[in-house]
Amino acid sequence: MASLLSSFILPVAAGAVAVVLLLGLVNMMRGGSPDTSQKLMRWRVLLQFVAIVVAMLAVWAMGR
Repeated sequence: MASLLSSFILPVAAGAVAVVLLLGLVNMMRGGSPDTSQKLMRWRVLLQFVAIVVAMLAVWAMGR
């Protein structure tokens, strides 16, 4: 289980955070809608939370 979390799920979660972050930066640089920026920021925060939970689960599973 720890192997699955640390080698597959955690990189996917971190990649999702990076993609949403880049989309937000592109939207800001293009002068896009502030509503879109807010929506992307909320998604980024949620995905960061998920990535942290997955990382903590991986650490916990490795310690068992």
